[in-house]
This record gives sequence, C-alpha cells and structure tokens, in this order.
Amino acid sequence: MSAPKRIFGTDGVRGRANVEPVTAETALKLGRAAAHVFRNLHGTARNRVRHRIVIGKDTRLSGYMLENALSSGVLSMGVDVIFIGPLPTPGVAYVTRSLRADAGIVITASHNPYDDNGIKFFRHDGFKLDDQIEKQIEDLVFSGDIEMVRPTASQIGKAFRVDDALGRYVEHAKASFPRGMTLEGMRIVVDCGHGAAYKSTPEVLQELGAEMMVFGNQPNGTNINHECGSMNPSLLCAKVREYRADLGIAHDGDADRVVLCDEAGRLIDGDDILAITGLRMLAEGTLARKTVVATVMSNAGLAAAIRAAGGDVVATQVGDKHVIDLMLAEGYNLGGEQSGHLIFREHSTTGDGLVAALQILSAMKTQGQPLSRLAKCWTRFPQLTVNLRVPSKDRVLEEVGEIMDRVRAAEAELSPAGGRVLLRYSGTEPKVRLLVEGPDAAVMEKWSRDICGQLRRHLGAEG
Repeated sequence: MSAPKRIFGTDGVRGRANVEPVTAETALKLGRAAAHVFRNLHGTARNRVRHRIVIGKDTRLSGYMLENALSSGVLSMGVDVIFIGPLPTPGVAYVTRSLRADAGIVITASHNPYDDNGIKFFRHDGFKLDDQIEKQIEDLVFSGDIEMVRPTASQIGKAFRVDDALGRYVEHAKASFPRGMTLEGMRIVVDCGHGAAYKSTPEVLQELGAEMMVFGNQPNGTNINHECGSMNPSLLCAKVREYRADLGIAHDGDADRVVLCDEAGRLIDGDDILAITGLRMLAEGTLARKTVVATVMSNAGLAAAIRAAGGDVVATQVGDKHVIDLMLAEGYNLGGEQSGHLIFREHSTTGDGLVAALQILSAMKTQGQPLSRLAKCWTRFPQLTVNLRVPSKDRVLEEVGEIMDRVRAAEAELSPAGGRVLLRYSGTEPKVRLLVEGPDAAVMEKWSRDICGQLRRHLGAEG
C-alpha cells in the first residue's frame, strides 16, 4: 500500500474520500485492526456475550462506502457490528456507552467539504483513543501481523441495526437541561449544516417547547457544510435578524461543535461560550478547581476575564482531544475551543454542540437576559487569523529561518503590550494557520501581511 506509515492525525483518519488513506481498502484494514485491538483490550465482552463495535456516520455520500468496508473488517475478526446510521459524533460516543459496546466508530470529516471523509474511534467509555491505542491500530494496518487471524463458521461477527439510537441521544441531550425548565416563548433559528444533527437538534428544541425556524436539514450526500453550518454562519445571522429570533444555532457536519448568533445577529463563538458558562459556574461554585481549559487559539481576553473573577484558564494544543485529555488528567469539568468544540464534563465525553447550546439557553432563561447581554461579561482582545492552503506540510515551520525571523520580530513588537503570534499547520487540512493578537489593529495587520508573504514565498501557500 502506498499510504504513509502514519494515518492518524489530530482527530482520527481524514482526507479526500476514495484516496488513501480514506479508501475502502484501508477502511477494511482499519476495521480488522480495531476489532483485534478492542477485543484484546477486553477479554470478556462488555455485554458478557460477544464483543461489539458501534458504527455511526454523518451524511456524506462516501459514508456508505466506508461504513460497509469498516463493518466487513470488524465482522471478519469475529466482532459484531451495531449500525446506528447518521448521528452526531457525541451521539455515537454516548450510544457506545449506553449499549455497553467495546468501542465506537464514527465516519465523518467534521467541518470539511463533502468530498472529504474520515474515521474517528471511541473507547468503550465514549472517550477518544489514547495515542498508544491509535498506534497499535496503525501498526496492525501496515504490518500484516493479523492476516492469518480468520475466524470461521459461527465465529464470524454478526451485524445489527439499532433503530432507537437517535432517541437515546435526544434523551441524553435533554438531560443536560435543567429539569422543569422549558424553552417556551423562545424563538430559535437552527442551521444543521445538512449534517448529522439534521434530526437531533430540532427534535430536542421542539420537545423543550421552542418556536423554531430550521434550515440546513435536508442532506443529500453532497451538500454537507456547503454555504451553511458553523463554518459559514452569515446566513444564520441574517435569518436571526429577519425572524427576530432570540438565538441562532449552527453546527458543523458532525455536530461536535456549535457557534451561536445573538438576537442582534452578532456571532457568538466558542470563547464567548466558555466565558459565559465559565463565569456562571465560577459564581455558582461548580467550576472544578476554578479552572477553564482552553487552547492556544483562544483569545487572551478570556483568560483575563476568568482570572479577574478569581478563576484560572489553562491552555492546551489545538484539538478537543488535547482539551479532554487535560480535563481528565487534572479533574477539570469545562473546556473547549474558540472554533466551537465545547466539553461539559458532567454531560459529555467529547465536544457536543447541542449540549453546549443548551447550557447557553439555560443561562438565558435562568438569568432572564438576552444573549447579547450575557456576552458582555468579557472583553475580546483584537485578534486576526489567516488560513492559507499549502501544497504539503512536509517542511517544519520552525526550520524555515526566513519565516521564523519575521515571527520573532512580530512577537518582539507585540509582546510588551500583551500581544502574541501563533503559527501552525492545521491538523485536519492542508493549511497553515496564523494568529496575530494585540491591542493595535494596524500593527497586527502589518505583521500578518508580512508573515503571510513569507509563507507564500517559502511554502507556496495560497489564499
């Protein structure tokens, strides 16, 4: 196989569908390898009968191809498969726990366009895989060490379809909303991004009594994330103003993230949500260790607001996996990313856009304030972000002297005033990401243009 010896990125396996490593052939090998690893992790099946792996997906056309290939690989190793169909990534994690399966797999490329796809794995407890387990699976894909493991006759796995997975997740999400509270009297615009939340989010909000205007809920396999969803929120904000709604909610393709829009049509991102909920939990005494977990991409104003209220913010690398790993290691219960991955540890094991939206709705109802008022609890530092597409990510950024010289020069001017520069490759796309933060917009713009010029010259970056 011509694929590289490393196929797991920051969030599972991801790439262009039907091109290595996101092919039927590699998916089959991943299914076999995962079944072997999870079966050996648990000598006795968690349901005390047979080992089982849950497989869910988002709404991409290529999901059918990968679903069948993965399941064939799992079944060939004597492990049963439970199909649950299109469901948000946090829903797959929850159903994996609920059904006492040995692992869960979700087929999704999250916020990427429809012609990409990916494969994420969950442990039996709904958490993403440890690095060492990923490596075991990866090694087995390439080594061929399990080629001779071939159960036969009655030892071959069976496949089942569970029809109530959506209902299970809906009830789980509703349980994160205060008992006895309703959304009656609230008007909400929902953009499902033609993705995995096209049924679940509208159903939960309807059952809680909200008046809704829903769009992006007619997936056809090729329209996921297309000019809609959390990566394209301009239409959401326009519709909130048009319908005079109290709130707008937009998900990405697998609904593990959310961005909101207040009643005036202004965007509310993950940092806003962390500030609102973090300060509320801090005041209530429910914020574990008085600490919010964010990433290096979060705005410096978030940390300033939490610390001014007597709490703290710790930052991880980009990626909700890094956030949840630190939360588990240190006992924190609130974390997330500016992009809209929010983890409320009491309610979920991974980023959950619906649960995050419900926490904000709960705050609006409890405090009797519109979202615009809640969002004024902190002051955002000026921040400029640029994403440029690169032909490859082979060159180590820190080793390109001309680029790093400009980064260091920018930091020397920005740092004394509390500013910073962050330059990194995307973990899920062929892009380089630049963040410049500081009190002076003109200075930020100057350094952004300068550094981007070097990226274009030395890396062939475009955009």
